[in-house]
Order: sequence, then C-alpha cells, then structure tokens
Amino acid sequence: MKFAPRLLLVDDEPINLVILEEYLGGAGYRLVKAENGEMAWRILAQDREGFQAVLLDRMMPDMDGLAILRRMKQDPRLKDVPVIFQTAAGDRDRIAEGLRQGAYYYLVKPFDRAVLTAIVNAAVEDGQRVRRLLDALDTVTLGWRLVEGASFTFRTPDEADHMASLLARLAPDPEKAVVGFFELLLNAVEHGNLGITYAEKSALILEDRLRDELERRLADPVRGARRARVDLTRQGKQRVLSITDQGGGFDWRHYLAFDPNRAAHPHGRGIAMACSLDFGKVEYQEPGNVVKVTLGG
Repeated sequence: MKFAPRLLLVDDEPINLVILEEYLGGAGYRLVKAENGEMAWRILAQDREGFQAVLLDRMMPDMDGLAILRRMKQDPRLKDVPVIFQTAAGDRDRIAEGLRQGAYYYLVKPFDRAVLTAIVNAAVEDGQRVRRLLDALDTVTLGWRLVEGASFTFRTPDEADHMASLLARLAPDPEKAVVGFFELLLNAVEHGNLGITYAEKSALILEDRLRDELERRLADPVRGARRARVDLTRQGKQRVLSITDQGGGFDWRHYLAFDPNRAAHPHGRGIAMACSLDFGKVEYQEPGNVVKVTLGG
C-alpha cells in the first residue's frame, strides 16, 4: 500500500482551510487542520505519527507562523519537517526573515492550484530526501576520516545521494553537512552535466515532469555520459573537497543567499542552503562549474 504523506494545514481563516482541503484533498495527502497557532502547536507537540510538511499562515493573532517555525526548529522531532508559509503580504523583509529562520517555501494568497500542488509535492520530496540522507549517515564508517586523499566520480542524483552521505562523515556536524553536500552535488548533476536551466526546472516541477526529464537526459549518449568529480585533499588540519562538473558553468553569485524574489519558486534554495548550514567554507570558482568546500581548521 502506497504511503500517504500527512500535511498539517494552519490558517485562522476558515475559507482558506476549505480551499486548501479542496486543492490538496484529491492529491493523495492525509490532511490535519488547525484554526490557529496555539492549536497547531498542540497538534505538533502531541503528534506521534509525524507530518511530511506543514502549511502555516504567516500572520495569525495568537501565535503567528514564525513563532511556530522557531519552536519546530528547536524540537529534534520537528526540525527537519518542511514548512511552507502562506501569506497575503508581499513584504520582502518578512519573507527574508522567514527564509532565514528555515522556511522552505512561500505561497502568496490567493492560491493557484497547480502551483500549490507542485510546491507541496516538492516540499514533501525534500523532507523525505533529508530523512533518507540522515538515516544513511549511520552506515558510513568513522574510519573514513583517516583518508588523506581520494577522487570519486558520480553521474546520477541517486549517486549524489550516496556520495553526500559519504562526504558528510568528514565534517564536524555530519547532519548539517549531508544536506549541504547533497545540494552542491545535485546541482553539479542537474544544472551542470545535464544542462537543466533554472527556468526549465521550474516548469518541469510545476508540470510534474522533472523525474522523467532527468531520466531522458541521463539516457542521452552525450549528456548522460558526463560524470561529475569529487577530489579530496588534506591541507594541514583542513580537508578540501572540490566538486567539478562538465557543464559550462553559471553565475553562482545570484544563488549564494536566500532571495525573497524566489521564495515562492518550487526550487532555487539549494546553494543558499548549503552556504547557510555552516558545515564548511563554500567557494565557487569561475566559470561556476567548480565548487570547493573546506572543512575543519
């Protein structure tokens, strides 16, 4: 039986809950509703089954969405659950604050059904991926830290997944590092080797065709044959990892920090997330197809 993800929907306007339930009810989700922040936090604190994503109204009178998000980030059970803010406000400062506190997405009211569904699907997949990466850390031996130097190549998102779990064991905080490494490695595959642009990925996610397009490009005899490379060296007390793809590069400067203009996009936070996790020093090099991560020191 296929697993049905659970969503917590939080809004102090009953009509908004009705709309969310109508849009998401037929998309294979199990829905739990809360009419205010206090009720939402009681549900989250007492729940034992777990939620795969939370849709939070940003502005509520008793306990607003930002307060709930902060509490979730302090709770080991809830800190990795993706949070989608719903807001009627286009205030860049508020959006930026939510992103800094760890919100993954923003939805601006009134909701568009296709955008809502695509963003919720992406949030659930992101959350499941993070949990999978964290679980995989336990299978990687600590003796890996004794390695002085090594080189690896990878080709697919699944291989990037396994590589992230391996590399994360070199970092002081593997739980932060595994997410950061995966975002950098995935960027090397999708945007670097396979040449999927930002606009193309947005459209593919909204049309629920990203996975099919990745498989199509991986099957291409030219693009699909490209491999990204990880080179590990030790420099004193530091370890330096260089991730190199075979693409033409990109202007990474626009993606190093969370951009409120992209808060409602179904992707585009990966590099900024890797930089914000503080698991190592992240530096891109011209023309953008090489990124160095320095650990320790």
